[in-house]
Amino acid sequence: MPGGDVSGTAGSRPVDMAHLARQTMDDRALEQEVLALFVQQALSVRDKILDADAKERVLLAHSLKGSARGIGAFAVAECAATIEKQPEDARTVKKLGVLIEEVRDFIAAISR
Repeated sequence: MPGGDVSGTAGSRPVDMAHLARQTMDDRALEQEVLALFVQQALSVRDKILDADAKERVLLAHSLKGSARGIGAFAVAECAATIEKQPEDARTVKKLGVLIEEVRDFIAAISR
């Protein structure tokens, strides 16, 4: 669901391609553009969030959560939502970095 609850399951693709297709009205060029923008944003958040204070972590996580839901990266969105509630949880912040890497790698693989 657009902007809705997490619909991904463990072991599923890092990006829900059916959701992305709905969001982009099956426009492949738009999909590629949106995915590229998401990767840029996600990597920027990954690079900033470790050194950020709690208030900044909440803001970074919030913006990433919305973008991740928009493209169907529901595991990233769920993790970001957890960071919003518990910005001091270092394990969750580290997990976010791993999830971002998985999404980046997945997007790179489908963009070849």
